[in-house]
Amino acid sequence: MRVIAGTARSLPLKCPKGQDTRPTTDRIKETLFNILQPYTQGSVFVDCFSGSGAIGIEAISRGAKKAYFIENAQAAISCIEANLSFTKFTDRAVVLKQDAVSALNSIFEKETDIIFMDPPYGLDLEKQMLSLLKSHRYVTEETLIIVEAGVRTDFSYAEEMGYKIIREKKYKTNKHVFLRLQAGGGNL
Repeated sequence: MRVIAGTARSLPLKCPKGQDTRPTTDRIKETLFNILQPYTQGSVFVDCFSGSGAIGIEAISRGAKKAYFIENAQAAISCIEANLSFTKFTDRAVVLKQDAVSALNSIFEKETDIIFMDPPYGLDLEKQMLSLLKSHRYVTEETLIIVEAGVRTDFSYAEEMGYKIIREKKYKTNKHVFLRLQAGGGNL
């Protein structure tokens, strides 16, 4: 696993051992950031269920001014901190060492630009997170929310919750669902 592009391009990243994390492959990460390219520069990026921190680090490498890393597994937190130190991004990072639901209350930004989440599959955590996110003032109609989920995960509830799915990118076993609060709409 490595940083794909930007100021930390090609630097290797550590990944927690074991089955508790499911790293996003370099190919899928590259596809994701090709889509996000116009939005990353100067952004405030939130990486929920961070694992190794590879997604948030990629965002910083590509020009995000600040990234939040939300993770509660100690082995993963150690990897995030080591990866941030190795890439020299600690000054642009905030590591929230707590569960994702609680951590949402620890973000003190006027606005976040991109929120990425890759929760464990099959636990409906993405639904719970989307329900909570819409009540935080830093989530606006301009905030782009991306959920990485199993390819068969149903998001038909999103509109009823006040979100608009603006894009869905499917891969072999998983997908990225891009959402915004309803009034923002727009296409991607």
